[in-house]
Amino acid sequence: MIKKRLILCGFGSVGRAFAGLIFDRRETLIEKYGLDVELAAVVDIGGAAVSPAGPLPLEDLLAHVQAGEAVETFNGFGNPGMSGADTISRVAADVLVETTPTNLVDGQPGAGHIRLALESGLDVISANKGPLVLFYRELLKLAEEKGRRIFMSAAAAAALPTLDVGLLSLAGTSIQSIEGILNGTTNYILTRMHFEGISYDTALKAAQELRIAETDPRLDVEGFDTRNKLILITNRIHGTSLGPSDVPVNGITGLTPADIERAKADGKVVKLVGTAETQRGEVKLSVAPK
Repeated sequence: MIKKRLILCGFGSVGRAFAGLIFDRRETLIEKYGLDVELAAVVDIGGAAVSPAGPLPLEDLLAHVQAGEAVETFNGFGNPGMSGADTISRVAADVLVETTPTNLVDGQPGAGHIRLALESGLDVISANKGPLVLFYRELLKLAEEKGRRIFMSAAAAAALPTLDVGLLSLAGTSIQSIEGILNGTTNYILTRMHFEGISYDTALKAAQELRIAETDPRLDVEGFDTRNKLILITNRIHGTSLGPSDVPVNGITGLTPADIERAKADGKVVKLVGTAETQRGEVKLSVAPK
């Protein structure tokens, strides 16, 4: 039996879904893989819930938060004001799971969490794109120096599952190009425009009403989410150190029903596509409607 204690930084929708899976699947993980996973601590914006020994009672914690209460007020385990860095430094654990919001300006607080975790001897699983897009080579080097590992499938179109296919299923091959529809929001908008003939603005409003798109949808519709995922996939599979400035990006905000109709007349559809192609030994990236 392998036992792993986890620190989870970030308890938004992704973090809560992950905690729910740990609770629901714990016995399956033990029976199928001989892996006993427990959450030692959960950190949110106002503080942390920490169990010094044994797992946090996840069912009760999830119910507490779903009732509108804060992580740091969880009875018997709450620590108001305890930061992610404090938790990583003080709580005995094996793995950091980083699900704080993506910050593409300086990567914080996720970048600091990941650095500290690696320096403290923890492996890292990150659904947070920011630190990996901005500091991929630096963090990978630190992990190698410390004998630790960074897993990033959750940040790079995991549902496909992209990195697992590229690194495991296609091990031994020479990957010449990567091409994919990597953003669900733009895919929804373009699908509505194609089949219903509605405008971009109308399709975007529908996506926001369904909470597929954020109130500020620029990360998605201007192509930056696709760019970020493409950078992570390419760097991991090709061993490159590409960053945001290496990727020309053209989003979907300028597309009109007339553009969609021209594609339909040719028996085609328009999609926002991220592409990485190897040209004369150099990998070139781009994001654009095709």
